[in-house]
Amino acid sequence: MKTIVLTSLSALAAISLSNCAAPAGPNTQRGAATGALIGAAAGGIIGHQSGRGLEGAAIGAAGGGTAGALYGNARDQEQYGRY
Repeated sequence: MKTIVLTSLSALAAISLSNCAAPAGPNTQRGAATGALIGAAAGGIIGHQSGRGLEGAAIGAAGGGTAGALYGNARDQEQYGRY
């Protein structure tokens, strides 16, 4: 069960972080990495309280990475005027 959840979350994170229109800018990449690290740490801590630290870290990394990439992409659009 853990393998299925982690594989699904990994695939979801890869799809959501991909950008079809243009290559990801520096803020998008930095935001995704930072968000994933913070999300994994927070998810691991919260998940540990219920005895599911690994699942919590995986979910936190996926959510944090997505949120960080979206924020970084918005910063790239402001800074570089891509769209």
